Amino acid sequence: MTRSILCFGEALIDMHGEGNDGHGFARHFVPFAGGAPANVAVALAKLGCHARFAGMLGLDRFGDFLLNSLQQTGVDTTDVVRTGEANTALAFVTLDTRGERSFSFYRPPSADLLFRAEHFRAESFDNTAIFHICSNSLTDDGLAAATLEGMQRARNAGALTSFDLNLRPALWSRGSEPRTQVWPALLLADVVKLSAEEFDWLATDGEQALLERFWTGSTRLVVVTDGAHPLRWYHPDAEGELPCYNVPMIDSTGAGDAFVGGLLHQLAQQQVTRNNIDAWVGTLPHLHAALRFASACGAVAVTRHGSFTAMPNTTEAEQFMETHA
Repeated sequence: MTRSILCFGEALIDMHGEGNDGHGFARHFVPFAGGAPANVAVALAKLGCHARFAGMLGLDRFGDFLLNSLQQTGVDTTDVVRTGEANTALAFVTLDTRGERSFSFYRPPSADLLFRAEHFRAESFDNTAIFHICSNSLTDDGLAAATLEGMQRARNAGALTSFDLNLRPALWSRGSEPRTQVWPALLLADVVKLSAEEFDWLATDGEQALLERFWTGSTRLVVVTDGAHPLRWYHPDAEGELPCYNVPMIDSTGAGDAFVGGLLHQLAQQQVTRNNIDAWVGTLPHLHAALRFASACGAVAVTRHGSFTAMPNTTEAEQFMETHA
């Protein structure tokens, strides 16, 4: 039986602004299915993996839209839970002239925040190769506890754990300290993906101290992306950098999720596990091939609008690599 990749957290509606009323406001908003871990699940499904999504959706039309969108892209939604106690979350997305996005969230209270550890099925972690999360499921105490429980259960089942910080400061309550709250998850993750800004945000005591803290936990690979600039990767015994693709950007929404999907796809394809990840990182052609493929997925995504709709399939990613240096 093919092992699956389980992505956990929020699925929400990205309301993309279109047009301009002359005062800097969008004339109207168009709904797109989105949410960071849901985007990764879609990216994986489009790349041919058995991708599953676990999370909670509202019993509203937006929840119906998200569930249908996940299923239409081939994501297994067996682990999706529905609730009538809260609506599905919304995120209003505005793009600047360079294609960089900003978010206005309508989230608490929302359905995704109500997921608890007991909502995982007893079979949720059976035959799971990789369990993936991001920090948006750490912003609420109850949901954070469920997230950490899921990571531990995945590890106990032998799965590789993946964490994309994907920091959204607006989602954290006033007075909270996100750095303190994300570290338990960071230290449980085998693979961590950060943006350059997130790397700097975490490195309050300097880069070396940050890396040494990672190596006290379970982390074996940290990947730091920086748009079209070279990405950096770190392992307890090695580090390096790799050039990335430079393409005209239309919409950066979901680009990081496409990168993560590409990387997790490669980890699954190359049968990377917690037992062999050190040897795999040490085989640089394998590592570089995985990072190059992930970079291609991210590059394709920024040339498209939307979230689910921006994720490339394997043929598109491979054709992009063939035609771009």
